[in-house]
Amino acid sequence: MSNTPSHPAPAKAPVRAHIALGANLGDPVAALETAFAALGSLPDTRLVARSSVYRTAPVGVAGQPDYFNAVAAIDTELPATVLLDALLELERRQGRTREYHLAPRTLDLDLLLYGDECIDEPDLVVPHPRMHLRAFTLVPLAEIAPDLVIPGRGPIADLLPTVADQAIERLAPAA
Repeated sequence: MSNTPSHPAPAKAPVRAHIALGANLGDPVAALETAFAALGSLPDTRLVARSSVYRTAPVGVAGQPDYFNAVAAIDTELPATVLLDALLELERRQGRTREYHLAPRTLDLDLLLYGDECIDEPDLVVPHPRMHLRAFTLVPLAEIAPDLVIPGRGPIADLLPTVADQAIERLAPAA
């Protein structure tokens, strides 16, 4: 028997992660609301901020309905790859199929940022490699984190002018 007192392992500090939400099939606004609730229900995770909902035209494709987009900030103790798996499962539960690249979708969840980490794995790249090119990501992200610095890209405030020519319409303030 040891005389050394037993101490529980220190709790892992939560990481602030940012998730992009998008949908353009079914009832997209309801899908985003359901997704916000589901994000806050993930294990060891707390929803800390959510942007307004925005309407945007599809990027890179024609003949699809407009998208409804938003961004969520969560504090999570889940490792990035586990979080990604959870996001993919949330998409699947809301009927997401992947018939072809840029297909319309009932729900799309992208892990934009995981703290200030840079991750480059076959199934996960963080920061999201195209987030700095898209108003539908930067505008809602700037709404909830205006002082954010995107690793490898710089302050979000410096990136917003580069997407100012992309049409984006704010539909409702964050709840």
